[in-house]
Order: sequence, then structure tokens, then C-alpha cells
Amino acid sequence: MRNVLQGTGVMVPATCSRQERLKDMNSQAKQKAVVEKFSDVELESLRYDLLQSGLDNWQAAEFLSMFLVSRGYGVSRQSAQEAVERVEGQRCSIACLGDELEKLAMMM
Repeated sequence: MRNVLQGTGVMVPATCSRQERLKDMNSQAKQKAVVEKFSDVELESLRYDLLQSGLDNWQAAEFLSMFLVSRGYGVSRQSAQEAVERVEGQRCSIACLGDELEKLAMMM
């Protein structure tokens, strides 16, 4: 049997100790905070397109914006331009690109 902790909306077993409840709450909070990760295939394809296209920073920011919008996310132009600059500074690694996209994506 699970109960909702009053005021938190977190489900924990009714017979848990306080420490177990806190651990369960932390686990559930982390699960809610997880940002959707883009697949390696998507990131690799996006990276390839960015590197091969010869786009300037403004155009690359628009390209990133279109990538995110096509997946149901919103993004500000200024944030996209800043993300492109950071990705460019990291030599457009897959890890850097994925991190920036996760930071940039806003649920619509």
C-alpha cells in the first residue's frame, strides 16, 4: 500500500521509515527532473548536417531551433545563438551538442 505524503504529491509505502520515505522522495524527484535525451542517431545526424552545411552562427541557430520545434519544443533565438557559440567552442562534440539541446529545449 502506498500513501501520498501530505502536500508533496509523492507516493511512498505506508510502512516506510522516515529515512526510507526521504530516499523514495529524492528518487521520484530525480525522475521528474530528468530531461529528455536525444538519441545518438539524431545527434549524429544533426552534427553532420551542421558541419557539412557551411552555415554561419545565425543560420546554425535557426537550424537548431527548427530541429527542436520539429520535436515539439520551443526555443528562444538568443538562447539558440548562445548554444551554437558554446557548441562551436567545444568543436561540436556529440556530448556537447546533446547537453546544449537538453538545456535549450523548452516544453510547449
